[in-house]
Amino acid sequence: MFTLVGLCVVIVTVFGGYTLAGGHLSIILAALPFELLIIGGAGIGTFVMANDTTVLKQVVGDLVLTLKGPRWRRQDYTALLCLLFELVRLARTDPMALEGHIEDPETSEIFGRYPQVRSDRFALALICDYLRAASMSFDDPHQVGEVMERDLELRQAESLRPAVAMQTVTDALPALGIVAAVLGVIKTMASIDQPPAVLGKMIGSALVGTFLGVFLSYCVTGPLAARIRTTHEDDHRFYTLIRDVLVAYLHRHAPSVCVEIGRKNVPGAIRPEFAEVEQALNALKVHAAKQAA
Repeated sequence: MFTLVGLCVVIVTVFGGYTLAGGHLSIILAALPFELLIIGGAGIGTFVMANDTTVLKQVVGDLVLTLKGPRWRRQDYTALLCLLFELVRLARTDPMALEGHIEDPETSEIFGRYPQVRSDRFALALICDYLRAASMSFDDPHQVGEVMERDLELRQAESLRPAVAMQTVTDALPALGIVAAVLGVIKTMASIDQPPAVLGKMIGSALVGTFLGVFLSYCVTGPLAARIRTTHEDDHRFYTLIRDVLVAYLHRHAPSVCVEIGRKNVPGAIRPEFAEVEQALNALKVHAAKQAA
């Protein structure tokens, strides 16, 4: 939503200011389709040339993501902390019972209580793989932390490929605008015998290419690339929380301490309050007590 609002503000202020200053939109509107074809077509063409189909598909999804914002919300972090608490507590009290849950999370009662986490393949694999590794005596906290960090870095690099690709096009758009302007100048020079009024309009149309390249770069694709990057970086915190809690578990901390360590590493804007998490954990403990009875 804020992306669309910002784009509207940019368009209104740029073209509104130009009009209020005495500029005539007719020159821009007359040249716009042709300049947009040259610059936009060249930008899309170079983007397709430089990237594979995976990135091209991801860009479409990421553009939708800029409208929705980060995937993970405050309640999702609370749910993840509760899930990890249940798994870590079970790993402490009954490691054999844990095995059934991490081997088949799709039918697990514990994972079933947190469908938003179970639906994410990477989060599910991260939790199950490293709990499974810990059960096989791969329990050096420092080594596990390093291996998980490499997994997280690889996923982060893959998720940011569309933003990097879009930033590359952003950097090229001003130059493509110059290409369009040069073509306009060539067209103008071919009509050098025309009166000054005609030549003035042709030169103005040629300069629309330079304007459009700079405008698209700094006011459209550049902010979108930055928005995609920050959105993925925000969502990445969800997975680093899993690492923090599991590494704390391998350091032999109590389950409640592991959860608190993870909660502290959630970004402040979406970090669940201590009382909120404590209330959710107490509800889990009451539920477990009723089942035991």
